[in-house]
Amino acid sequence: MRMVELIEKKKNGYPLTREEIRFIVQGYVQGKIPDYQVSAWAMAVYFKGMTVQETSELTMAMAESGDQLELSLPGKVFVDKHSSGGVGDKTTLVIAPLVAACGVPVAKMSGRGLGHTGGTIDKLSAIPGFRVELGGQEFLQQVGRIGLAVIAQTGRMVPADKKLYALRDVTATIDSIPMIASSIMSKKIAAGAQGVVLDVKYGAGAFMATLEEAETLAKIMVGIGKNLGRDMVAVLSSMDQPLGRTVGNGIEVLEAIECLQGKGPDDLMEVCLELASWMLVLGKKAATITEAGEILKDTLQSGRAWEKFLAFVQAQGGDTAVLHAKNLPLASEKIVYKAERAGYIQHIDARKIGLLAMVLGAGRENKDSEIDFGAGVYLLKKAGDAVQAGEPLCMLYTSSAEKSSLGLAKAVEAITIGEEKPLLKPTVSTVIR
Repeated sequence: MRMVELIEKKKNGYPLTREEIRFIVQGYVQGKIPDYQVSAWAMAVYFKGMTVQETSELTMAMAESGDQLELSLPGKVFVDKHSSGGVGDKTTLVIAPLVAACGVPVAKMSGRGLGHTGGTIDKLSAIPGFRVELGGQEFLQQVGRIGLAVIAQTGRMVPADKKLYALRDVTATIDSIPMIASSIMSKKIAAGAQGVVLDVKYGAGAFMATLEEAETLAKIMVGIGKNLGRDMVAVLSSMDQPLGRTVGNGIEVLEAIECLQGKGPDDLMEVCLELASWMLVLGKKAATITEAGEILKDTLQSGRAWEKFLAFVQAQGGDTAVLHAKNLPLASEKIVYKAERAGYIQHIDARKIGLLAMVLGAGRENKDSEIDFGAGVYLLKKAGDAVQAGEPLCMLYTSSAEKSSLGLAKAVEAITIGEEKPLLKPTVSTVIR
């Protein structure tokens, strides 16, 4: 079997067999197939797609490329949550401790930033001392002790996805539905959770541009999970504008703290509570979404969710004193972008804001880029808000004067002001089971 023949086969639109897919995945992980050939194959998949059977085989091949966890605690159902990627999406930082505080254990592997979207592991890495890598036994022990652990993918768990994830970022194959589906589901399968809630984004800042594309992706992933014995739910939510008011790493941790203390922005809290409610239902802690919502609100108001977050950060070596003080340092250069005219915010393009944050230093231009954890964007206004000429719209944080001027130019492109107040779409639109 030769890789060039499989590239040619997929380029011509033919489905690959189980053996051929495993040959590609195993060969890439073992270093027998070079980046340039896998890049060519990924591009062929991007243009020609994959059948449901191919996507399922790719998912399993990736999941089985490394270690797999078997999660088990007496009387407990493990539930995981995964987002398909967005801008300002710090939901894991809120949901994981919130759900764990309700008695549903969360054992989660998360990713780093990909393209214009941020990554949970990068955000957690902004907390001084926080360890994103734990050994398998330590990971399981922590979940048993406090009900929560979030770690980066290690070289031994889903190594195929770790390599493909980075490669897709620099080969313009990020928004391939089979690649996204297999990437997400391979991690969920390897992580061992019995229930999975998928947060599938669509819109300007998501990999899926339309609701229809998001539904296609969600149905594929729900189908894969059910075929493999997982209890599945997919929640579809809009990513036309950034979620919440912050985009970056340290700055998003600060906003997550506000949420856990019951003071988060409405759109972010809406998505977090919807996802967390389904996690409680799958985790057998609530019979209905309504009952789950009441449990979650009580957990937030009582302070138990915030306490769980602190316990989680402390368990993984993070400095909780800076969290108590809300003292995560932001980058030294601060620029305020002001409205050039009066009117209403028509649109804040999530993708452009994500690219703006990347220019400021908060994201990676390639897989070897260094991240400035203090860089980011704070949105003072959101779509639908009235503004006056000269009123501040957002604050940009960066460590470079050169980057600040580039960022300011991108801010102008990202925010649109018009005369009429726009009609806004609901943030959460569809649930697929």
